[in-house]
Amino acid sequence: MTPQEALDLLGTNTTKAAEMLSYHKIDRPYLGIATPAVDTAVKDWREAMDIGERLELASGLWDTNVHEGRIAAAKLLTQARIRPDDAAAWDLICSWVPDFDVFTIADMVCVAGQKRLVSDPARLDTVEEWIGSENLWARRAAFMMTLPWTKQNHPKPADIDIRMRVLGWAAELVAEKQFMVQDAIAGWLRDLSKHDHDRTAAFIEEHGPVMKKFIVKEASRHLG
Repeated sequence: MTPQEALDLLGTNTTKAAEMLSYHKIDRPYLGIATPAVDTAVKDWREAMDIGERLELASGLWDTNVHEGRIAAAKLLTQARIRPDDAAAWDLICSWVPDFDVFTIADMVCVAGQKRLVSDPARLDTVEEWIGSENLWARRAAFMMTLPWTKQNHPKPADIDIRMRVLGWAAELVAEKQFMVQDAIAGWLRDLSKHDHDRTAAFIEEHGPVMKKFIVKEASRHLG
């Protein structure tokens, strides 16, 4: 299947496409198709294709710059177990990070990235490099892709080490002025607080004076 054939299968809704352009304010083609409909189509494609075919289609869909095409590209690679889980899928996901320009696409790709990080945590070395990036979306992605480590009730020692590592990244960026990065940090701390009260509270106590008020409020929502 070619990227254009895939887009044709998704269909178009010109009225909704115009509304999406107005909402996202990013000048790119829109089909006007809701994400659940994209998800349904991609599920069938994933089942019919091997990983090589999915990688080729995902790369091609991303290059179309069509909003729904990029969402479909991310969903093609959103899978807990990919066999073989070599570097190809992870490398493709990472190659998309510099292109991020809207949260709906960026966060969808980050969900795919989460699966590949959990599969091989050594890939966090690459993510850590994004903390110092001038690209705000790369900095945001570092927290969005590491969300799985906020959700474990009984983390292993290695998982606790990763939590502390990401908290270190958050400490570097607590005075961040870009909202999208602030929002990601706030969400990361909020989710962590549900499963690791003490570490979240300690982080806020130490860094609260320089954190944005809304980050403190969001991060403290479940601390009681």
